[in-house]
Amino acid sequence: MTALPTAGDVRAAAARIAPHIIRTPMLRHALLDQITGGTILVKPEPLQRTGSFKLRGATNASLRMSDAARAGGVVTHSSGNHGQAVACAAALLGMKALIAMPQDAPAIKVESTRRWGAEITFFDRRTTDREALSARLAAERGATLLPPFDHPDVIAGQGTLALELVEDAAAAGLSLDALAVCTGGGGLIAGCALAAEDASPATAIWAVEPEGWDDTRLSLEAGQRIANDGQGATLCDALLSLRPGELTFAINQPRLAGGVVVTQAEVFRAMRFAFEHLKIVAEPGGAVALAAVLAGKVEARGRAVGVVVSGGNVDPATFAKALASPLS
Repeated sequence: MTALPTAGDVRAAAARIAPHIIRTPMLRHALLDQITGGTILVKPEPLQRTGSFKLRGATNASLRMSDAARAGGVVTHSSGNHGQAVACAAALLGMKALIAMPQDAPAIKVESTRRWGAEITFFDRRTTDREALSARLAAERGATLLPPFDHPDVIAGQGTLALELVEDAAAAGLSLDALAVCTGGGGLIAGCALAAEDASPATAIWAVEPEGWDDTRLSLEAGQRIANDGQGATLCDALLSLRPGELTFAINQPRLAGGVVVTQAEVFRAMRFAFEHLKIVAEPGGAVALAAVLAGKVEARGRAVGVVVSGGNVDPATFAKALASPLS
């Protein structure tokens, strides 16, 4: 197995990517505290340059590439957020980028990826082995494969989000009792777990997944990597990994407090709450951690709880459904 990243790698990544990303703020709202009975600290990554946290890991990994590797360009597979991030990082460094995307990826993510100058090839998410496809494309082109989560530099870059939140909480005189993180393949939460282990070791890290795609929760309970059946609803398109990554699970298994699952109704409620009260647009996959806290699935009463809103790249039709959903 590739060597696992460390908390030191997360801190190094924070310094490396600082000139190229937005340090997103820490948001609070009295109503959120009132509903949950806790002190809720929101990290709004929809405000990131590409609309999600993924820019952190893609930028860190790209900056770590050699000049020779950059000359060959990069290849990845992505439902959209990682693809946009890789395309953006490639544009920064003058690299070619090829992104394999599901045929049903949200149009806003496809268009945004193209806008950064990347080439796109499409695949059927239910019948295609995306890892094998992207590996073949990279080999054919002599390019570097930059996977969406199971890569040490990607994981370290994503962890910078938690490092910022811990620092901003401390500046406000607070320390995090818990942190709820949107979880797909596990790269973001793995980086957050590494960052918290060093900067806030008392913080309990909770994985939050959409129903039907709770491979991290199942894997934590089983003590080994468990795969989803791939038949769940695709609303949370950013979180539809079939199984935890090899590297990410090795990091997460000994460090996470557990995993919880949210329903589509809870996701829509969180998206509407984020828009009406926090004044941010959250995509379904980016809203699951907030959904879990609002639903009481991550206990917040009497505690300071960090909540990652991981992305905001949502198609207008899906967002309209969320705004029409009930808040209670």
